[in-house]
Amino acid sequence: MSRLLIGKKAPSFIAKAVQGGKIIEAFSLDDFLGQYVVFFFYPLDFTFVCPTELHAFQEALSQFKKKNAQVVGCSVDSKFSHLAWLSTPKTKGGIEGIEYPVVSDLNKKIASDYCVLHEEEGIAYRGLFLIDRQGIIRHLLINDFPIGRSVEEALRVLDALICFEAHGEVCPANWSVGKKTMQPDTVGLVNYFN
Repeated sequence: MSRLLIGKKAPSFIAKAVQGGKIIEAFSLDDFLGQYVVFFFYPLDFTFVCPTELHAFQEALSQFKKKNAQVVGCSVDSKFSHLAWLSTPKTKGGIEGIEYPVVSDLNKKIASDYCVLHEEEGIAYRGLFLIDRQGIIRHLLINDFPIGRSVEEALRVLDALICFEAHGEVCPANWSVGKKTMQPDTVGLVNYFN
């Protein structure tokens, strides 16, 4: 990783994507300005940990939508590979039923721009980026290939960002909705621990 992306504008791109069994010829995250975006990379179609993650995001999709968040997946596979995998039933290792867009990064530029490309393998690590409504990356998490992500944690971090933006208070360790927040100063910390 050559640069830190937190606090910076999410790298822009226009790429092919697949959604609802149809190819989108010019997909861009810029189309979602005004919404939160949960943008995640996975290594390859037709693999093993990857479909568990894509289905986990699908199972939580309504929760993301309630929070004004768009989920978008991305891998270095072609749009045709995405279409084939989307046509394969879950019981056969496929991702049939996934409703959110899946981006094709065939030239690997998007993975490179987001600093998740494993150069030797030519595939992306399991990167997850929470992008705010202005297009700024506010959270990122990158897992190695064998380690699947927690969709619940992605929802928790999104809740924390929404809470901070709404109230100006920060969210301490292990915070979740309904728990105490605190003012971002010494008095706030003292009050939190008391």
